[in-house]
Amino acid sequence: MVQPLDLDAYLARINYTGPRTPTYDTLAGILRAHTASIPFESFDVLLGRLIRLDPEGLQAKIVTGHRGGYCFEHASLMHAALEVIGFAPVRHSSRVLLFEPRHESVRQHMFLTVAISGATYVIDPGFGPFACPVPIPIDGTPVPTSAPTHRLARDGNDWFLYVTRDGEQIQGWISAMDEEYPVDFEMMNYYIATHPASFFTHNILASAVTQERRINIMNQGVHIIRNGTAELTQLADRKALRSLVVQHFGFDLPELETMRVDGVPGWQ
Repeated sequence: MVQPLDLDAYLARINYTGPRTPTYDTLAGILRAHTASIPFESFDVLLGRLIRLDPEGLQAKIVTGHRGGYCFEHASLMHAALEVIGFAPVRHSSRVLLFEPRHESVRQHMFLTVAISGATYVIDPGFGPFACPVPIPIDGTPVPTSAPTHRLARDGNDWFLYVTRDGEQIQGWISAMDEEYPVDFEMMNYYIATHPASFFTHNILASAVTQERRINIMNQGVHIIRNGTAELTQLADRKALRSLVVQHFGFDLPELETMRVDGVPGWQ
């Protein structure tokens, strides 16, 4: 039997002290707290570690260990928490369109939908720098956030999530919005974490929010965003990466200094 998530520990991890009833305000409050507290990071892929999506594994790594994770981990963790509260979240997958065209993108992203009082919202805490900190209404109404702005648009049987990058709206992902199940994401997770064609097996990706800024890491490039203005710096080596993670991501991972970086652009 799968052990349920320790809700008290999860809510403490994300610094959430609001209500625990299955209402819109609770959903919005938890999503906002989650995206502000748990970073996006895929270091375990390059470290060759098993990435678990069960509540026990997620609690050990992210809640107790104060690590971050990538989309499957974020969405699975939030799904477990919302279920304990009394919501009925539904799992979905999508093809990410940020780095490659639709016909070359496998289903590699996980998000949720939650229905409340006749309205349905997309909950997408694991979309890295493009994670929306508020529920996205499924009727296509734009969601104003600090950056970026999100909206959903339907084209036949497909739904597109639009995000704002460099002042322009672009397609972030495409999904049929079919319900999917844990076994589906175990298969996707294995591919994304291990296959040589996976974007994550040869790129360093991480993103975190602090009180004053957002820190985005893409290989050696670091974007520090303050008040909508981005400053680009370069990481000199893996020791500098570890130091940056300690400073801004809330945990120390000594293994970063010896992490395998074969094929990662710019790294030796």
